[in-house]
Amino acid sequence: MKKIVIAGVAALALSTSAMAGAVVKTKCAGCHGADFGKSALGKSKIVKDLTHDEIATALKGYKAGTFGGPMKGLMRGQVASYSDAELEAFAKTIGK
Repeated sequence: MKKIVIAGVAALALSTSAMAGAVVKTKCAGCHGADFGKSALGKSKIVKDLTHDEIATALKGYKAGTFGGPMKGLMRGQVASYSDAELEAFAKTIGK
């Protein structure tokens, strides 16, 4: 029984740490819509119409400060805490 409890606690800790690094889609939904079909504040492209590579390039560019127009500063703050690998993985979950 003790082994089962220890294994359960370890599994929970691993899954929680994995979730902590994942990009949270609900943070994006406020401006881009739940299905990414909305132009954020009337200024962005429709994210769901972009390719996975275009999305990854944009997200990593926002993070680096090398991409974007009027919303560059806002987006930089949204993606700053994520690694490039996390942003690439996220980009594969949306777009075409």
